[in-house]
Amino acid sequence: MSNPPKADPIAGTPAAAPAAAFAIPRDVTLWEIFVTFLFIGAVSFGGGVVAYLRASLVLQKKWLDEERFLSALEIAQALPGLNATNMSIIVGDRLRGIPGSVVAFLGITLPGATLVMILGVLYASNAKNPYVNATLVGVGAAAVGMLSAVTLQIGRKQFGNLIDVAIIAVTLIMVSVLHISLIWVLLTVGPAAIIIYRPRKASGSGPSEPPESVA
Repeated sequence: MSNPPKADPIAGTPAAAPAAAFAIPRDVTLWEIFVTFLFIGAVSFGGGVVAYLRASLVLQKKWLDEERFLSALEIAQALPGLNATNMSIIVGDRLRGIPGSVVAFLGITLPGATLVMILGVLYASNAKNPYVNATLVGVGAAAVGMLSAVTLQIGRKQFGNLIDVAIIAVTLIMVSVLHISLIWVLLTVGPAAIIIYRPRKASGSGPSEPPESVA
């Protein structure tokens, strides 16, 4: 007979079991990876691919949690190339290794490559059409809205930390106001952030915790 759960000495009720740690699924098929990224590549119009990636990988498929998604996104943005293709390679590798990276990359790039070739021919003959230009402006505005929403959703933890907010503000000013090359921003802000968050030994034992959130 199993022992009953221990009671909370304060509330007098059984203590809740600790939440299980998130584990990346290893039974995802290559076909499922390909179809998922094919769909993301087909519907992510206007540059809002990050929002679609989060909706599919975190909310629907639950292949990643918020922390792992943000970690993969940070790596994808720091590497050369498009964020979407970098993300597909990283996530595919975490799910099924190199074969997963290959099918994820093919899935997310195939719709865009096909559509660009078709629309490129059509746009050449309709470039001055005001309805076409208005449609593109509307799609771009919607993409900005989606990117803003997903930034607030996945970055809410960083927005509660004064040091993180300072790093975000400095990066924003350097890129958007001073128009400094992204390479120089990475070479200056990146090492500074690494120094700030480097593991430190506490007065007792073990590394110290990162700065606490003010929220």
